[in-house]
Amino acid sequence: MAIPNVFHFVFGLKKQTEPFHLCHYLAIESCARVNRPDAIYLHYHHEPWGEYWDRVRDRVRLRHVDMVRRVSRHRYGWRNRGCKKYVYAHHSDFIRLDALIEHGGVYADIDTIFVNPIPAELLAHDMVLGREDDIVDQVTGEKKRSLCNALIMCAPRAEFALRWRAALDDAFDGSWSGHSTLLPQRLSQEFPHLIHIEPARSFYKHMWTRDGLRALLEGCDPDFAGVYSIHLWSHLWWEKNRRDFSDFHAGLLTEEYIRDAVTTYGLASRRFLS
Repeated sequence: MAIPNVFHFVFGLKKQTEPFHLCHYLAIESCARVNRPDAIYLHYHHEPWGEYWDRVRDRVRLRHVDMVRRVSRHRYGWRNRGCKKYVYAHHSDFIRLDALIEHGGVYADIDTIFVNPIPAELLAHDMVLGREDDIVDQVTGEKKRSLCNALIMCAPRAEFALRWRAALDDAFDGSWSGHSTLLPQRLSQEFPHLIHIEPARSFYKHMWTRDGLRALLEGCDPDFAGVYSIHLWSHLWWEKNRRDFSDFHAGLLTEEYIRDAVTTYGLASRRFLS
């Protein structure tokens, strides 16, 4: 069964105390213009607000979602204490899979910028994930291969997605990657015929490292050939006082930055301001 040209975003899983950000507006606007989808769904618990939301509200079909009981009841231990502040992302890990299993389509994190149209040959698969750099397993300390879930392409009730979802509750341990990227990697090794894996360039050309984020947000890489979307890994730099991955922060991502800064992200996104 083919993957429908329908896109899904998840947002508003915590109370919205700030207006919808330009970065998030650009994710939806670029999706609409680049891929010309039949529909864009925004799965939310708290509806966004603000100028950029007003601009893009008519682009999406709103779907209210409940928070995930399995995640809400989880007690974060000392090992995963750093992940607790991002619990909304864990709710999203479940919500995105449920939406894709039901409707099919393409899920993307809302800090994505779409660059080139997703080709028809990718939509012909049942399941598509993209490779990211190897990560450290928080449980074992080992470096392992990983399939990122920031962009997922899925036919309705795809068998790989059903297997992933069936294992999700047990795999969820409060870590960032155990259930979300390491689990699909293991499933891809067990059931390689159920999934197509894209190289990192397709969705994650610039990785979550300090060098990768510098190249994306402060440097300039104009080579977008074979790049369908770019993920910003924004949880690593969004807050002004977080400096371990980047000196960039959300307050610097303005329309002036998009229009004037000669950066990879600026080049990829400025056409969507007009």
